[in-house]
Amino acid sequence: MTTSAIAASEVKPHRRPQEVAANSLGLLLLAAVGVWLIYELIAHPQQFASLLVIGVGNGALYALIALGYTMVYGIIELINFSHGDLFMLATVLSGIVAASWFSVDSFTFAAVGAVALALLIAIVVAATVNVAAERVAYRRLRRAPKLAPLITAVGLSFMYQWVGQRNFMSGSAPKQWSTMFGNGSFSIGSVRVPYTTLVVLAVTIPLLLVMVYLVQRTRAGKAMRAVAQDQDAARLMGIDVDRTIAFVFAVGGGLAGAAGLLYLQSVGTSNYNLGFRLGLIAFTAAVLGGIGNLQGAVLGGFLIGVLLSLNDGFLLGPHWSMTVVFTVLITLMVFKPEGILGTATTEKV
Repeated sequence: MTTSAIAASEVKPHRRPQEVAANSLGLLLLAAVGVWLIYELIAHPQQFASLLVIGVGNGALYALIALGYTMVYGIIELINFSHGDLFMLATVLSGIVAASWFSVDSFTFAAVGAVALALLIAIVVAATVNVAAERVAYRRLRRAPKLAPLITAVGLSFMYQWVGQRNFMSGSAPKQWSTMFGNGSFSIGSVRVPYTTLVVLAVTIPLLLVMVYLVQRTRAGKAMRAVAQDQDAARLMGIDVDRTIAFVFAVGGGLAGAAGLLYLQSVGTSNYNLGFRLGLIAFTAAVLGGIGNLQGAVLGGFLIGVLLSLNDGFLLGPHWSMTVVFTVLITLMVFKPEGILGTATTEKV
């Protein structure tokens, strides 16, 4: 196993002619996308740059959420479909703390402190909820057929949606929250850069670097990689498998909490099905980069963010964003299911 992935060691399969043909068709599709991007860059350079800025900011949020998916999958091979709805609850919680408790509606030193406190609370609460879900729902299903924890994750997703809609929102209508920056921005040449994009990047990039360092350079990271490779062998070597898996859920939940606050400060609205939409985008980002691979999740998040932003401005428009996401996901499953940085595998018998 490479140090960049949590996934277990793998065996490369023999490439069949059909796979070679599929890969060639995939390369043609990529070439077509590249030609389209170059054309838009030449024809509309200012709009292209503005959309690129927006896409990078959104991509940072998708990367944070995608890391939660890829870490859990990497260690216990579970696609935690409740992760997106945990992110939704974090947006609501951070809104309650920042907007309702401290009435944050403009950029002041007090507002910065309130938002920082909301960030800390969102991270801690989301991490705690995720660890509780692992302890109560997932732990006893580790030896069960893979469909059992998957159905459990879907059930938890509906529970989180119900909690958000029943207790914090007025039905299905989006809830508005005041934010620290509003629509404030500055210009670099003729390109408008929202302040929220800078804040998102200022928080997200250090978190991503810390995650890579944690997995690659620390004892906890070594334990995570060992458990991902072989739980029984890791237990024989003295590693507390249950604690290691719980730690992974805590980290993934904390990242969802951070993403929830950053999203709310960027957009200012939340609704009960927000987690499904952004969770699907982040899951697609994780698959695009190579699920189980940390750098792949980050790369996939930024690529999806930029792609959706360019689609909104140049291609089909924002109403077709989820169609684009599904198209990317289906295309990946057909042409490169292991993702950009993933490795094709075969099951050992």
